Amino acid sequence: MKKLASLSAAGALFACNMAIAGPADYVYTPNVEYGERELDFKFGTWQQNNDQSQADHSLGLGYGVTPWWFTEIYMKGRKINHDATKYEAAEWENKFQLTETGRYPVDVGFLLEIERPADHSEGWEVKYGPLFQTDFGLLQLNTNFLFEKKYRSDLPSVTEMHYQWQAKYRWMPIFEFGLQGFGQVGKWNDWAPAEQRASRVGPAIFGKIPLGGRQAIKYNAAFLVGTSSAAPNRNVRLQVEYEF
Repeated sequence: MKKLASLSAAGALFACNMAIAGPADYVYTPNVEYGERELDFKFGTWQQNNDQSQADHSLGLGYGVTPWWFTEIYMKGRKINHDATKYEAAEWENKFQLTETGRYPVDVGFLLEIERPADHSEGWEVKYGPLFQTDFGLLQLNTNFLFEKKYRSDLPSVTEMHYQWQAKYRWMPIFEFGLQGFGQVGKWNDWAPAEQRASRVGPAIFGKIPLGGRQAIKYNAAFLVGTSSAAPNRNVRLQVEYEF
């Protein structure tokens, strides 16, 4: 019975993490390309204690509407353990560039996402927050602080705080490398104990392959490991964009 209770608790903890974040999460950057159109595919999978797994994927279509506003619509799917892949949510992502690229020591942007889960009892999920980027020679650094809350859901919801960071060495346009990190701290104004914060970190690769004109294939991928008991043990994520 004790073993069963332990497994149930682990499963509940894993499910809680899944409700807050996902294995296909990626690091947002603050800059906008005016007039750029893109098809965006994301995939991620993670595993907890070798007996709980989740795989997420999404397909999006985006457009740089103005020099400071990029908008994108996503459709998301999810697979839990050995179940069939199911439609998970529709998402509307908006990124606003607040400073001119390179004009100040730090480029600043702002993110606003609105998600409608397939299960309407979960209400509407809203994510927002500032995006920061700076350069030191060939080293590019990103740090984002994001806030997330569900509205009109059957269960009460509090505003959660997430963070993302990325360090990238721009070796050559078609291949760059670095580190990525993702985490959550719980309620934004009352952080959870360190062992309950679901943080992940690991190596990442990046690149952009020109195809002529405005066309290019852009990619980034990472292998992340959990640094707390609340995080998945292993997380592999991939994002591929076709820009045109």
